Amino acid sequence: MQTSADRQDRHEYPAHWEADVVLRDGGTARIRPITVDDADRLVSFYEQVSDESKYYRFFAPYPRLSAKDVHRFTHHDFVDRVGLAATIGGEFIATVRYDRIGADGMPASAPADEAEVAFLVQDAHQGRGVASALLEHIAAVARERGIRRFAAEVLPANTKMIKVFTDAGYTQKRSFEDGVVRLEFDLEPTDRSLAVQRAREQRAEARSVRRLLRPGSVAVVGVGRAPGGVGRSVLGNLRDAGYGGRLHAVNKAFPQDLAEVDGVPAYQCVRDIEGPVDLAVVAVPAEYVPAVVAECGEHGVQGLVVLSAGYAESGPEGRERQRALVQHARAYGMRIIGPNAFGIINTAPDVRLNASLAPEMPRPGRIGMFAQSGAIGIALLSRLHRRGGGVTGVTGVSTFVSAGNRADVSGNDVLQYWYDDAETDVVLMYLESIGNPRKFARLARRTAAAKPLVVVQGVGSAPQGHAVRATRLPHATVSALLRQAGVIRVDTITELVDAGLLLARQPLPAGPRVAILGNSESLGMLTYDRCLAEGLRPSSPLDLTTGATAEDFHRALTRALADDTNDAVVVTAIPAIGEASPGDAELAEALRSAAAAVPGKPVLVVHVELGGLAEALSAAASTAPAAVEKGPGTEVRTPKRLPTAPADAPPEGTHLIPAYPAAERAVRALAEAVRYGQWRREAAEPGKVPEYDDIHEKGAARLIGELLARGEGLTISDAETCELLGEYGIQVRRALSAPTPDDAAEAARALGYPVALKATAPHLRHRADLGGVRLDLADEEQLRRAYAELIDLFGKPEELRPVVQGMAPRGVDTVVRAVIDPAAGAVLSFGLAGAPSQLLGDMAHRLVPVTDREATSLVRSIRTAPLLFGWRGSTPVDTPALEELLLRVSRLVDDHPEVVAVTLEPVVVAPHGVSVLGATVRLAPPPARDDLGPRTMPAY
Repeated sequence: MQTSADRQDRHEYPAHWEADVVLRDGGTARIRPITVDDADRLVSFYEQVSDESKYYRFFAPYPRLSAKDVHRFTHHDFVDRVGLAATIGGEFIATVRYDRIGADGMPASAPADEAEVAFLVQDAHQGRGVASALLEHIAAVARERGIRRFAAEVLPANTKMIKVFTDAGYTQKRSFEDGVVRLEFDLEPTDRSLAVQRAREQRAEARSVRRLLRPGSVAVVGVGRAPGGVGRSVLGNLRDAGYGGRLHAVNKAFPQDLAEVDGVPAYQCVRDIEGPVDLAVVAVPAEYVPAVVAECGEHGVQGLVVLSAGYAESGPEGRERQRALVQHARAYGMRIIGPNAFGIINTAPDVRLNASLAPEMPRPGRIGMFAQSGAIGIALLSRLHRRGGGVTGVTGVSTFVSAGNRADVSGNDVLQYWYDDAETDVVLMYLESIGNPRKFARLARRTAAAKPLVVVQGVGSAPQGHAVRATRLPHATVSALLRQAGVIRVDTITELVDAGLLLARQPLPAGPRVAILGNSESLGMLTYDRCLAEGLRPSSPLDLTTGATAEDFHRALTRALADDTNDAVVVTAIPAIGEASPGDAELAEALRSAAAAVPGKPVLVVHVELGGLAEALSAAASTAPAAVEKGPGTEVRTPKRLPTAPADAPPEGTHLIPAYPAAERAVRALAEAVRYGQWRREAAEPGKVPEYDDIHEKGAARLIGELLARGEGLTISDAETCELLGEYGIQVRRALSAPTPDDAAEAARALGYPVALKATAPHLRHRADLGGVRLDLADEEQLRRAYAELIDLFGKPEELRPVVQGMAPRGVDTVVRAVIDPAAGAVLSFGLAGAPSQLLGDMAHRLVPVTDREATSLVRSIRTAPLLFGWRGSTPVDTPALEELLLRVSRLVDDHPEVVAVTLEPVVVAPHGVSVLGATVRLAPPPARDDLGPRTMPAY
């Protein structure tokens, strides 16, 4: 029974500290605050800790906790005394606590900013990264409560715990006194601590996916007693693929005396299976899934592929069912693919896993594929291995994941796995939604620096089954940000496969220079025109004529590849008539041998009605369905085998030449490869965020704090905007209010002629085309006449809000914007003011912080950029000054996340210098940055 003192000791429970985490070995655990209700769990946990671990924790033999200890370790105020526990299945596996102390080392309250911290990890779970995860979370809690430094005393023999602290990456101080190691470290995140945290995140999430894709044993739950049905189909697919691990069929309706189903051991319950089960494929109705999850969790199953439907895709009731499913599975430390999933495939020879609804095992290869939609997954697998029609030939798959509602395992998790997967060279992803755009962009940038990442992103609203963070950014902006991160962003499944074929089979081009050769002049010219349209630099096509032999193709391709002025070669081929015309196999061998003799440059073929040539170039084995052998009264299904290369296939490591049925498809794929190659070269030298001596970060912070004290979200006044921007060296040209003609004349005298008269009412602001702006007013007479004309046209001065501003040097009007998006983070945008940006949407975007290289590319990324660089004989403007302005705005929003929106419009870029004529700034409390906090899984 709780006493009055107990109740007073309990402060409001901080539910936002609860989190699920992925551990070092790929398993999961839940971290939550310890409360007074955890006394029994704490005692049970402590009883399972070894005497040695207890000694390391208390520096003396401590066989059991006293009632006083239990009270102390379960009663916290969640401010000065905090305890967190890591749990699996609701039971403690580790604890951590901090106690705030003063300068004398005694218990204290705020403003004391130091705390002692101590851990205890159950021996069975040591080495899983539990303490490292707890340290990240207790440090975040401490920072939230105003604690800036931790101190820990550790026995020298406790090397594991010392390593936890020293490897965390925080700035620390170490001392030794009275036989104890004392560690003190600041809790402010550093570049090294963030790098350590993200490296641990990558290893943990990659291993969690690896456990799903490389299981040693698989149980299919929901195998029907009669042929047909989802469970029975998946069991057959696993068996026919040649899965090398232990396979089990489970159905609670099986008769007790049933030993096998299709040659696979049969069980009524997962608990009945002897030995471990790594992966369970769940194919039962949604209402029976909770009981299956409990069985799997109690048996120690590591992960689930849930094929069952009836979850978030079916409406609010299904969403609650999905939330309960994730919570239930995570409580046992299991990860989930699905629900409503199509399944997973791993073609590695030592795995051969087809835990999916795909009836055939894809050919082994080097492409990793992720699709949220099962239908799109089927289409991708089909296009990659079918013959004839579309992109012909076969390209193999390393691993395939169709995540369905992606309630747990998402594209981010699979990217972590593919990043260092030696079996995957190219990644293809179909994303109907992006749950965490900020994290996806970070992971995509790192992955793209190592291997190509091609993405099709859905344009419409996210499917009902997907939990997606709200974003205010248009689809085009998100696409631009993905390209900035190195993603090869395409629009259709066809383009996805086209690009994947080229990137999987050929080296990256060193530049945009393209040689074109073939036996059709018209097809060569069509290819030439498409190259120009895609921004490539083609040379004039070489026409070999329709009488060209295989040797003619070989010589021409060899010369083109050896020419240092070419970065890639497109070969065009049409059917030829005559005895001297090469056969498909002969021409394919001629092209392959020429490419092998001069390696290092990509070669593509555009063919017309040459199915045999495409087949020969691909050198693919058949993936036709297995034959059915019929005997008298019997039907025996011949097991499908993994396709093997034909006897005349090129040797291992040979670059296969992709063939395309249309010039535009080949050239589009080549253009994407050229842009990606350029990004890779630039990413090797990413640039830097420059420092400016005239930036006063502290002054800006003080001003922001004073302004926010007036309200939580506000657009600050013009004077305050000028003051804040001035702290970052951004000068806004003065504009003086002119409510009367006399005020306008006085303002003009103060500013000096010539001046501009502008109406700043919202419907007239920045609308020179409506007549609300009058420029180059040379004297008071012109000013008063312009003032009268504005009133006659648009109404009273109080409706127009006229201002007078000194004239800026003539140049190109541009607009600079920065916004903090809750999902994507801070984004800097640039374009030309007026119709180009407002009507045509011609804006370029970069994630903040922007480097000097990115600022340069940002200015040149818009379609109307030639207007800045002397188009049609005009005077080029001062783009270096414009780039500096962009960098200063980027620094402002990066240094001060309270600046949630900045608009500079217009910014006149003159031949010498820039003039900011208008500016607005909005302040608000900064949105949460989960990418800077401790590692967590998406909340449910």
